[in-house]
This record gives sequence, C-alpha cells and structure tokens, in this order.
Amino acid sequence: MNDGNFQISKIAAIAPRISTHGRQPPQRLDLRGLRSRSGTTGAGVVGSGGGGAGGSGVAAVGGSVLVTHRMITKKAMLASAALALVGVWSLSHVAGSATIAPAAPGPAIGVPMPKGAIETAAPLPALAPAIKARADALFDDADAVGETRALYVLRDGQPIYERYGEGFGPDSKLISWSMAKSITAVLAGFLVADGQLSLDGPAPVAAWQRSGDPRGAITLKHLLHMSSGLEHVENGDPVWDGDTVTMLFGTGAPDMAAFAEAKPAAAQPDEIFNYSSATSVILADIVADTLTPSKSPDARRDAMRDFIAGRLAEPLGMTSLTPEFDAAGTMIGGSVMHATARDYAKFGEFLRNHGVVNGQRLLPESWMNFMLKPSPRDGGYGGHIWLNRPRPAGSDAALWPDRGPNDLFACIGHQGQYIIVSPSQRVTIVRLGITTDDQFPELRRHLADLTELL
Repeated sequence: MNDGNFQISKIAAIAPRISTHGRQPPQRLDLRGLRSRSGTTGAGVVGSGGGGAGGSGVAAVGGSVLVTHRMITKKAMLASAALALVGVWSLSHVAGSATIAPAAPGPAIGVPMPKGAIETAAPLPALAPAIKARADALFDDADAVGETRALYVLRDGQPIYERYGEGFGPDSKLISWSMAKSITAVLAGFLVADGQLSLDGPAPVAAWQRSGDPRGAITLKHLLHMSSGLEHVENGDPVWDGDTVTMLFGTGAPDMAAFAEAKPAAAQPDEIFNYSSATSVILADIVADTLTPSKSPDARRDAMRDFIAGRLAEPLGMTSLTPEFDAAGTMIGGSVMHATARDYAKFGEFLRNHGVVNGQRLLPESWMNFMLKPSPRDGGYGGHIWLNRPRPAGSDAALWPDRGPNDLFACIGHQGQYIIVSPSQRVTIVRLGITTDDQFPELRRHLADLTELL
C-alpha cells in the first residue's frame, strides 16, 4: 500500500491511535500498542472505538489474535480487524481458518526498553552541532513529523548518529511495511543472476499461460516497475474496499498470491504505473516457485527462509531479518518483514555499494543499475525502489528531487519507514516510526534537511 508514503488513515475514526496509509508510495497500517512477538501487548492492542475485542469477534489468546468468520464478513469490522492483526503477525487465524506461519526465531519485535529516549550504547565520533540538531529534531518535533522510534545514520559505512524513542533500542525489531518490496526485488535479482529467471521473458505464473490470455505478456520487468497492467486498487475508499486490505486481511489472506494473480488485465503491460502491494506478493510467489516445486506451505517457507539466509541475511549480517508468510507459504513480499534499525542499515549499505559486501560481489552490477534506473511510466520509481527524481504530474511526492542529489534513492514504507541511501554523499539513513498522512510533508522536509547537511 502506498505511493511513496501515504494513508489509510481514514480508519483513524474507527480506532483511536490506529492509523493507516493511503495511495501509492508506502504501506500504512499500525497498531501502536503491540510490542512483542511473545504475546505481550500494550494498552489498546485491539482498538475500542467502532470495533475492538469486546463483542467484535477479535480475541487475544496466548499471544495470538483470533478473528472469527463473522467478523471478516462485516466490512465495517474488517478494517478494525485488519489493524488489529497488523502488528502481531503471529496470529492463529486469518479470514476464519487460515494459519499464518510462525516467524523464524529472532529478537523480539518492539522489545520494551527503559523509559525515555535511548542514545546509542557505543560512543560515536563527535558530530557537528548543526547535524545533530537536525537529527534530534526528528524526535523533538513529534507533533510535526510523528513518532520516531529509531534513527540510525551511517557515513562511509560507520555510524555517526544512533538514537531510539521511548520503549525501543538497538535490539528492537520493527516492521518494514513497503520497504520489504526492495528486499523482494533483490531476491528476484539473485535468481536472474543465477539464470533461473528472466527479466524480459514472460513471468512464470501458471494462471497467465493459457492461450489468448493478455497477462501472458507480463514480464518480470513489468512487475518490478509496477507496470504490469493488472487490475488493482491499492487503497480503497472506504479503506476496506481496497485490494491490499482484502489481500492482507480479508478473503485473499489465506493465499495472497492466488488472489493477486487472479486479477484481470486492466491495461497493456508497460502502459501505466500502478503501485501495488499485490504485485510484490506475485514476485515473492515466483521466487518461491523457482526455489521449490513443492506446494507444501512448510516446504515453501523453508525454501525461502534458507534462500534469504544464505544469499542475503547471513552475508550481510542481518541476523534479525524476519520475513512473514501467509498460510500457503508465500512470503508477504510487499509489506511484512521485521528487523532492527541496524540491520535495515546493512541492507541500505549493500545497495549503496551496488551489491558488494566486504569486497565480495553478491549481486551483479547490472541488476543494481536496473533497480536504480527510472522506470518508463514513473521517473521517481525504479525496480521496486524509490528514486529522487521528478514524478509525473499529479503524483504524490516520495522524496525531495528539488533538493537532494539525483543519485539518492530509498526504500519507503507505510507510516514513515525509510532506508535512505545517498551514494554521492556516502550516507545511509534509517528512520523508523509512526507518521500520519498529514505529517508526511514535514517528515520529508526534516529528512531532506538532515540529508542536505551530511
């Protein structure tokens, strides 16, 4: 969900402190009270206004959230249930009976920390007062930019600033939202480099291969550029009428890829840009099908986890990275991963160094060049990553092309998750937190101000 960073926050009226995101750039749904994968929840885990645990079909049971079929069938309750499910992802049931796969072991999500904003434990080099003031403003100006939970800045691969909001610290695993899309793109790139997938050949989706099906012309490149032409509504009005909410929390949840791949063609491939979280799930399904012929959910999950560990997480040292899966064993490649700020920064550094880690090339230069080249239908978007370039007239802003270098790019997620990479400045910035739609212009300005001084 999103277009660089936007809303679904029309739901705020239904559940206090719950916000969502909106139209194309990044994923926007949040449940602020949820902290730990172990079942510990904060106050307001299931929102009260308009639909909560009491009498709505949502119940917390041993660290899981159960959603009854009765609830899913009521549109007004679906939006509230969607938000209640968002922060947990270790739930027992979705859409009545489907089971979300357990996540791989790792640090707890949102590990509670001592009260008060937390500075980095390790001493960092002295920072120019003007830069520190700009960085601190992302915490201090919360009324303007929202709640910043983590800010981690690297220059030449070395940390120069690290700070966490109240209740969070270096070991807190926080949700990626749409930053996951760029990780999914890198996974596809590994398989293209291995010769197992083709960037320009027909996407290997069985449902599209029947004679005369216009979807048979869709390529991996079209999917990565968000220009497949598939019918998709990223954010509905009301929100529960959008395809993304239906896929993540409604009738499409048990098998998200099947839901996404069943959509008809609404345009020719490469005719229009249409930001789509469902497209990233299709890519994740293609990767899983390439790794294993098995349709067993367990086998698909294991194959993907092993692949991510061997090709990405272990070489980069991203030990906290935790992808999430649907009941069919498909990674939710457009929306739901968890990691610490430091590990998200390692991914940013991997991209800044064009696929090289510790002197070893893991991803071909040609794939990085593809990801960072403006796509034909939206110059501000590359291969599943946002670019600091002008977007078409009428499009929502994603970055700040009027200010920063044009080689700057970013992974952007709902509610203001950012991995910002500026190669010419030798800088990587990770900002994680909770920002509402009306706060996004100020958040972007604050981030642009900080980047400009580095």
